[in-house]
Amino acid sequence: MLTGEIRSQIDQIWNAFWTGGISNPLEVIEQITYLLFLRRLDELETLEELKATRLKRAMERRIFPEGQDDRKRPYDQFRWSRFKHLEAREMYAVVSEHVFPFLRTLGGDDSTYAQHMKDARFTIPTPQLLAKVVDLLDHVPMEDRDTKGDIYEYMLGKIASAGQNGQFRTPRHIIRLMVELLAPKPTDVICDPACGTCGFLVSAGEYLRERHPEIFTSAKSREHFHHGLFHGFDFDNVMLRIGSMNMLLHGVENPDIRYRDSLSQDHAGEEEKYTVVLANPPFAGSLDYEQCAKDLLQIVKTKKTELLFLALFLRLLKPGGRAAVIVPDGVLFGSSKAHKALREMLVEKQKLDAVISLPSGVFRPYAGVSTAILLFTKTNSGGTDHVWFYDVEADGISLDDKRVPLLPEEKLGSVPAQALSADEHAKNNLPDIVTRWAQREGAERDHPRTAQSFCVPKADIEAAGYDLSINRYKEVVHEQVDHLPPKQILAELVALEDEIQKGLKELEATLG
Repeated sequence: MLTGEIRSQIDQIWNAFWTGGISNPLEVIEQITYLLFLRRLDELETLEELKATRLKRAMERRIFPEGQDDRKRPYDQFRWSRFKHLEAREMYAVVSEHVFPFLRTLGGDDSTYAQHMKDARFTIPTPQLLAKVVDLLDHVPMEDRDTKGDIYEYMLGKIASAGQNGQFRTPRHIIRLMVELLAPKPTDVICDPACGTCGFLVSAGEYLRERHPEIFTSAKSREHFHHGLFHGFDFDNVMLRIGSMNMLLHGVENPDIRYRDSLSQDHAGEEEKYTVVLANPPFAGSLDYEQCAKDLLQIVKTKKTELLFLALFLRLLKPGGRAAVIVPDGVLFGSSKAHKALREMLVEKQKLDAVISLPSGVFRPYAGVSTAILLFTKTNSGGTDHVWFYDVEADGISLDDKRVPLLPEEKLGSVPAQALSADEHAKNNLPDIVTRWAQREGAERDHPRTAQSFCVPKADIEAAGYDLSINRYKEVVHEQVDHLPPKQILAELVALEDEIQKGLKELEATLG
């Protein structure tokens, strides 16, 4: 958890960029990412030096070579610990003319971070701004993994205001809810085909650290965690850099985060490769048939990106693989041939597990669209028995544009530190979703359709034309009103008429 002092330090860095002439939040976080990467490289070099000194042998791996670059500047001066002490103008010359060209040569390294630095652009406009930002970043504590991750998440929260290319972030508590429902295992292979800042992959990694600490007790499982478990695709190079750094600062050494246009490129080599898909892909409307990957059109012939992404998830998952994905409500009840065919495929050929309807304010203030979380298992042989529905009414945060927390921090999220009362549940449904999800094969089957969650048999969904909107099945409780017997009502009306007549006669007598 970040202290107020650290938040204030980050806000100072952010304000320094804004007052220094860089107002695009994506550009700010990109420049901060480069500088954090340089600080990280220096820390790794220092560790190698200490190790070599302790073992009294030569360094096994040098990040900064011995000697000089082609402009006669010693590589040793490219290190954060060296250039941070330079006068502003000299620091600016070293970083812009020497360090960034050096960064671009690191692409031969097998880490994704180095590969994404090959087109690094230095856009900090003045020596004064660089010196100020380096000084501020140098005082931010980055030793603890949790703190590093939280600091970067706090900074990423600021890019939401950019809203460019659909790059607003999925709320962190919704991501964690989806991870809790899928409950990934240490042996899984997880993919987000529209990874952006890698929020889903980061959350899955944190879940595994918390729930499966044994993952780090053997060399084989550690190797899988750092090199084989996490995979993300995006076609925005800025997002790839930011997402890779997010994973690095959350303690994942070498995730597979790479450039890929998920809907346009064919998926040879990627099909049936993953056991878990977690995603909230950008739903930007339509693509031309010529742009769509042919293997996706074989699953569902459509131009709609929301349907193409669902086809993609089915293509990427291994049989037995599970998915939790966010879709716009139109996917649930759209009447086109492609909409119906895809829903029928999920119900009849795969195993549709759940539809969780989210309130429309979840993505405010950046989008007001109504969405739902779909959970399904790829079987290629059916298996849908009952589908579990949950109608989320509150996520712990106000559903207006301000998105203010409605409860103390320890009572927010899907796994709050403190249990919620009934009144508090009305403000945060997420813990209840996790609890009831675990009971979907048992007690949930007996819930009436007037409840907040209930199960619907496959036969009913088939009869409804594979409509998956919760309102199609939810029943409204009509308030019971007690009526008096007709004879008593008539008697009371007669008595009332007598009272009126008596009153009129008394009034005439008084006036007469």
